[in-house]
Amino acid sequence: MTNMERVPSKVPAADNTLRILKLLSAKRGPLAASTIATSLGLPRSSVYHLLGVMEASGFVMHLHEEQRYGLGIAAFELSSAYSRQEPLSRLGRPLLAALVDKIGESSHLAVLHGRDVLYIVEERAKHRPSLVTDVGVRLPSHLTASGRAILAALPKSQVRALYPNAAAFSSRTEVPDPIGKYSALSAHLEQVRQRGYSTEHGEVTDGFASVAAAVTDHLGWPVAAVAVTFLEDKVPASEWPALAQRVTKVADELSVRIYGRREG
Repeated sequence: MTNMERVPSKVPAADNTLRILKLLSAKRGPLAASTIATSLGLPRSSVYHLLGVMEASGFVMHLHEEQRYGLGIAAFELSSAYSRQEPLSRLGRPLLAALVDKIGESSHLAVLHGRDVLYIVEERAKHRPSLVTDVGVRLPSHLTASGRAILAALPKSQVRALYPNAAAFSSRTEVPDPIGKYSALSAHLEQVRQRGYSTEHGEVTDGFASVAAAVTDHLGWPVAAVAVTFLEDKVPASEWPALAQRVTKVADELSVRIYGRREG
């Protein structure tokens, strides 16, 4: 089912209102009412009526000079409320805890914050050493498996904007990071896309490795990444693909949960 397809609704006005909001949120700029009507297959009169109600409630804004409609302040407030309620952390924590119980290695959930990743959940396995990826910690995204998983799922133009020059790259260890310029990062992210998961080999902490997979929303946009971190000499490289499969399964399940859809 695509973003604009839907099952028949018993409350068509509510259904169409939500469809308009989803369409506006998926576009880079405001749309004309006629464009909205055509995109959703709705009568223009119905679209104008719904837009009027949403404008009065602050969910859309009418740009009179452009004769277009964009998202309003009330829609922004919903986004802020989403952040305050921390649903991503709440939904992700039990999934990560179950993953840790199964594999016996520590796991964490991170989101992109500028050029950094911000860790919002950490589930530490028993009898495993503490990690630097505690909740609230920020690390350069190009150094971490979590960050690389997210960057690989972003449009290449946005990655380029995040890393415009050599000054955007940094290293945490004495050994020079192989990803110290954009061409190296671009080549590495292409490998991540082909493989379906990202890796990290001691770039953050010597002796520790990670595998990660991106969590995406209904538009395919990366909103977070699930990762597992382990002592590199305890997990042979031959076992990493199987471990990555488990991580990817958890990331996919969280992707489903944040959009409220059933798998399949």
